Amino acid sequence: MEREGLVGRGIGYSLWLVLALVVGTACGKGGEKEENPAGHGLRVLGYVFTSDWQSVSARIPWQSITDLNVAFINPAASGAFEVDPAMTALVEKAHDHGVRVFFSIGGGNPPPHLETLLATAQDRDKLVSGIVEVLDRFGFDGVDIDLENALINEHYAPFVAAVAKAVKPLDKLVTAALASWNANLITDATLAHYDFINVMSYDATGPWNPDRPGPHSPYSMAVDDFGYFHRTRGIPAARLFVGLPFYGYGFGEGAPQSLSFRDIAARWPDWVQDDEVTVTGGGKVYYNGLATIGRKTQYALDNGAGGVMIWQLLQDAGDAHSLLRAINETINQPQKD
Repeated sequence: MEREGLVGRGIGYSLWLVLALVVGTACGKGGEKEENPAGHGLRVLGYVFTSDWQSVSARIPWQSITDLNVAFINPAASGAFEVDPAMTALVEKAHDHGVRVFFSIGGGNPPPHLETLLATAQDRDKLVSGIVEVLDRFGFDGVDIDLENALINEHYAPFVAAVAKAVKPLDKLVTAALASWNANLITDATLAHYDFINVMSYDATGPWNPDRPGPHSPYSMAVDDFGYFHRTRGIPAARLFVGLPFYGYGFGEGAPQSLSFRDIAARWPDWVQDDEVTVTGGGKVYYNGLATIGRKTQYALDNGAGGVMIWQLLQDAGDAHSLLRAINETINQPQKD
């Protein structure tokens, strides 16, 4: 996930990174807007993954989101953060549009020294101090902890607790990106530190697992994941954001291993309502089309979720094929009492 073209995140990401490099695609806080443009209270959060922070502002559909996560800003080995100065203008632009903006640490391919920084209290203190400095310097509304795979270990809980202790008195938010498949490694007490959780309901399979072709983010996965965090773990629905993928994975002869939805819509415009397409050669590409994105958004509305979360905004198609447009149209339609 160190280039815009990379698409997935979560299960099997380390193996996926190698493949992606081959194929080349791969509240009351400052600036807070209490409700999304539809006024139904469902927030629309989009991750943005790029190294070009100088020009990204013009590519973000500010009127269609309520929250923005900048991915990723990771520390140096010292625990300090070197942040692109262009981030100041991006945060100001977000706040001008009433959009909360967070910076996300970790990701599916974090720097190796991040594990070292989490391992001792002394190094964790350096890392937490660096997080506080970034929040203060750039005016972010909070920090998003996206520690995955091996980083959910015995050091995870004390790190989250230290972040919450340092950040929340500053009237900032602490959020997380989590998958259900390994959330059993995280205690209820640790989950309670998060103001909301971005549920990564995708990457059930992918190019790292060619013997398991099929949908990587079916509707049933979003329902099951929401049920796990809400009913099994007791997280209030309003603190859960349902994850939505703006990308697809291919399996079989002639199928690209990964594609953004923008590319899917350009190649197969007649299939944007569907969740799969058969390519020349017999292989298939699996994704979430317009209908499923709308259905998942409606599920979030019907079940009192805090919002929906998108990985990632810059992979969307434009105009009538836009998944973000489908999300907002679902939110804007009259809701049953």
